[in-house]
Amino acid sequence: MPHETPAQRALNASALALVVAVAALLLFMPPFFERYLSAVALIVGNALVLSTALLLHWVFLAIGAHRMHRSVPGWVVLAVLLFPVGGAAALILLSWFSDETGAAAPSAG
Repeated sequence: MPHETPAQRALNASALALVVAVAALLLFMPPFFERYLSAVALIVGNALVLSTALLLHWVFLAIGAHRMHRSVPGWVVLAVLLFPVGGAAALILLSWFSDETGAAAPSAG
């Protein structure tokens, strides 16, 4: 199993946070929301989970981009403005760039 870099760890954490945020967002969709409409505590709790997961997704995405020496504001703006597709696209592209640099490093030495 290849060694995981610090940038990859940050991107993995960002991906997990994105999955949690999308799951929390789905609970606000009509088929699920109708069940919780009268339960204010569940709505508030879900909103807190969604906001925390989104914030963690963006923070870990920024950490991953920084560790890869990429433009942090550019990647975070992509993830924020185009949520959730932009966040997923940013993760996929940064992971791909990370794999390319990781594969190129052993051949240099």
